Amino acid sequence: MSSSDALANPNSYNTESPMIKTLLNFYSNKIWSSFIRLIPCRRDFNLLSKLSNFYLRRNRPGLPLPLPSTSLDSSIVLTEASRVFDVVEDILDHIFSNLHNIQKNLQFWQCRAEGTNAQKVYFMFFQRGPRAFVDGTIQLLSGRGSRLQYLCHSAAAHISQRVAILTSLRHCLATFLAQVYTEVDKYGEDLIKSPEKSLPSLLVTINSLFSKLEASLSNINPMCQSDSSACVDEIKTFPLQFEKLPEIQEDSQWTDCEMRDAINLIYQNLYKVDSYVSLVVGKYRKPRKMTRYWFRYTCGAVGLSVCSVWLLRHSSLMGSSDIENWIREARESTISFWNDHVEQPILSIRDELFETFRRRHKGVMEVEEVQLTANSLHRMLVAFSEQTGEQHLPENASDQAMLEIVMARYEKDLMHPMKNLLGGEIARALLIQIQKLKLDIETAMLELGQILKANEINFAILAALPAFFLSLILLMLIRAWVKQDKGAEGRGRIARIQRRLLVVEVEKRIMQFQTCVERGQEEDAQCRFGLVLYSLDRLYRAVERHAKATGEWLSLRQDIIDLSKPNLQTSYKLTLTSRLERVYDCLLPSSNTR
Repeated sequence: MSSSDALANPNSYNTESPMIKTLLNFYSNKIWSSFIRLIPCRRDFNLLSKLSNFYLRRNRPGLPLPLPSTSLDSSIVLTEASRVFDVVEDILDHIFSNLHNIQKNLQFWQCRAEGTNAQKVYFMFFQRGPRAFVDGTIQLLSGRGSRLQYLCHSAAAHISQRVAILTSLRHCLATFLAQVYTEVDKYGEDLIKSPEKSLPSLLVTINSLFSKLEASLSNINPMCQSDSSACVDEIKTFPLQFEKLPEIQEDSQWTDCEMRDAINLIYQNLYKVDSYVSLVVGKYRKPRKMTRYWFRYTCGAVGLSVCSVWLLRHSSLMGSSDIENWIREARESTISFWNDHVEQPILSIRDELFETFRRRHKGVMEVEEVQLTANSLHRMLVAFSEQTGEQHLPENASDQAMLEIVMARYEKDLMHPMKNLLGGEIARALLIQIQKLKLDIETAMLELGQILKANEINFAILAALPAFFLSLILLMLIRAWVKQDKGAEGRGRIARIQRRLLVVEVEKRIMQFQTCVERGQEEDAQCRFGLVLYSLDRLYRAVERHAKATGEWLSLRQDIIDLSKPNLQTSYKLTLTSRLERVYDCLLPSSNTR
């Protein structure tokens, strides 16, 4: 990345780039600055600001500038002042980005600082890379009983040093952010009414704030004295010297050429801030994920290597057909599982749902067959009862009553079985009982068939349950991967919790700001106000998409802008924060979502 590209697009600078790349970019920037001074000033030469305005537009802009509401109707005036407004927006955008980078690393070290001594030693051994693991092991083995205590103190000092340096760096940038924002708020009315007078004053004021930032950042170098690495030496010798604008007299007006030179000079200073912050954060940043989990990855790589060797031994390269056999068996098992638990159950359900008429017709025929058997039994009972004539048969007698007559005659004839076998009614009684048994069997089979038919869908569903659960688990995994929470801007429950925590953070920092004001701690109050602005910017970006979807963005946006006003009373700001948590849907708890 060339220096011109860096100036044209300050956001394109990677805050986590190596130290050598940062220094090369810085010195190439010096060469470029010397080159552009040789070019005569032309009316249309404002390429840096135009490219910067083009590339710096993010998907969702952050916290807006504190301009009066009447500026929305002053399109002509805004056209004249738009260049300076774009510069200020770029400054805020860069500071917000640097603060976010610092905050992520600072939170990591603060979490490590709150851990126990054992957790700190574990971090020093296993989460700083293999070289730190080897060095720590050598130190531990070469020492005596007090070596473990020394490692605990060393780990605590290592973590506390990074917390202190990143906290100081955040303090400097937050103070600078609050000063720039306050100055823009102070010049707001004048920028709209008389931009030709107020714009030069604002540029000179911003340049003086860069000088204050240079002095505050220079105080971080003594904090790095305990570290003797090469990167820290570069931080100590980094030429953090901002360019200065000439002082202006009252009622003086700048030409367009002078205005463009001032804007380009501010961009150079802003790039120097990015370079310095990237050096400091690059040295004291949290270890990368690969570095923190190198031990797990190493064990995984060793396990993968062992599995690879084992697979190689069973592959065709070594003359073995085990892998082919396993693949064939797995394929056959998969096909069998598909047929038994997916295809056949679905076909059964389909047949049960779409062949109801055919099965109903078949059921009617079975009922008719049972009815024929029952009618035949009834006629046999009637004929037997009438021919025996031992008892008077009542009209409309039931089959059960006539069957009792048959059984009574059967028992009587059994008194003389040999005699009645030829001349009695034993044979007819036996045939009637066989007919009754046939009727009972057919009736039972009919009822059993009806029960089985009624549960065919249930059996098919039970057979398909394993495939259903596997599909459900796969669907849940895909859904979790697609709809994963992306910080506070996501859609899930965790993202909603993070948005509410941002509101809590804003409220807490507003109270800290008010405490510093009451104690007369002006510099700390400016730092707290800068952190309030940073939290509001994070909240602004997190809720914009969700609030627009629910139609509450205009009201929520105005509340966030009101919270960022420097002169608004703290009591009213606290009232606004409590309202944010109670009213807006995107900030409600998960249990209250619709």
